[in-house]
Amino acid sequence: MDFEFKKNTLDGSYRVVFSSGHEAIGHWLIEEIGSDLAKLDQVMQQIGAQKNINQEWQLLGQDWSLFIEQNEIHISSNHLLSMEEDDLDDDLSAYEEESESWCGIEDFQQVLLSWRAFVN
Repeated sequence: MDFEFKKNTLDGSYRVVFSSGHEAIGHWLIEEIGSDLAKLDQVMQQIGAQKNINQEWQLLGQDWSLFIEQNEIHISSNHLLSMEEDDLDDDLSAYEEESESWCGIEDFQQVLLSWRAFVN
């Protein structure tokens, strides 16, 4: 998974670019975490705990939600979660691909550590 963090020097806003299939992780970072290091720490602590006890955990956000499931991270748009599978037609498949992402816990931890260093 490739990613790049950018900061707008004019207004201080953040932007992230993730490789195809992982775009939702970038949306989640910007919209749900931002520069809130306390929330970032909460997620990192929970990931550490999940690795030891292998339970599921979720953090429901305003627009994006994070799920830790069997050593895997799943991030999904809340809008997508609320849609029935039958409601998704072929025209929305590209939207769906950018609206959810999966990755391994170790890769996700690396993203979070990099994000912490970037916003700090």
